[in-house]
Amino acid sequence: MHYLQAECGMAANTISAYRSDLDQFCEWFQRHANSDLRAVDLKLLSRYLLHLQTRQLASSSIARHLVAIKMYFRYLVLEGVLRESVVELLSSPKLWQHLPHVLSPDMVNRLLIAPMPEDRFYLRDRAMLTLLYATGCRASEVANLRLRDVNLDEAFCRCVGKGNKERMVSLNPVARAALEAYLEHERPVLARRTESDTLFLSRSGVPLSRIMIWKLVKKYARRTGCSAQVSPHTLRHSFATHMLAGGADIRVLQELLGHASISTTQIYTHVEHSRLKAVHRRCHPRG
Repeated sequence: MHYLQAECGMAANTISAYRSDLDQFCEWFQRHANSDLRAVDLKLLSRYLLHLQTRQLASSSIARHLVAIKMYFRYLVLEGVLRESVVELLSSPKLWQHLPHVLSPDMVNRLLIAPMPEDRFYLRDRAMLTLLYATGCRASEVANLRLRDVNLDEAFCRCVGKGNKERMVSLNPVARAALEAYLEHERPVLARRTESDTLFLSRSGVPLSRIMIWKLVKKYARRTGCSAQVSPHTLRHSFATHMLAGGADIRVLQELLGHASISTTQIYTHVEHSRLKAVHRRCHPRG
């Protein structure tokens, strides 16, 4: 785990998931194998993958389990415990590419104004929702924002994404105004019992967690009649799709989202059909 954090630069949530996957593998290995890790072969690994399938795990979950095991055996090779890793010979299960769930601009507007004055910390919740949509940040990135990361005068904030990669994201006037109201009227109340410099705080003054942000988004999504699939990542998907619809270059969008590969960003070109049709009509000789 220290290797994944210090040398691979993986995020805390990824490391936690890999730890859980490896715990499950080691528990199964102790029950079904009478040898040490040096004797692991393809037959045994195939049995474990079959075991995961019998648990009716999704292909994406099985693929993550396999990646965790590959990283572990790769580490054992680096440390000289093993001469080679047989896990590298196993291929990940074929994954279907699912199109992301996206809200319409009108539904996003309804969601952003869902927090009302009768809600206990509606300024915080409204600022959090508008920030998610204005920047396309992940819930974990918003949860980790510090006061020093936000520059309201220049209308941008600095966020740290996967692999500890930093990027600057712009704040639109709506998000800027929502943050100003929260910082002026509610955050001082929440911060009375703490010295935390985290931007979003809970009622007890501790940093708002990724899970709490997820719950708040779900709460206001139910209030506005949104689909049960809505989550913080839905706002990220909506941000990306609406940016493409507005004419944003896909390379710029890749930078805004913090994607390491353009192939990850390209999925949004399959979602935004109206933009593609408009480009075809404008550019094709017989459009």
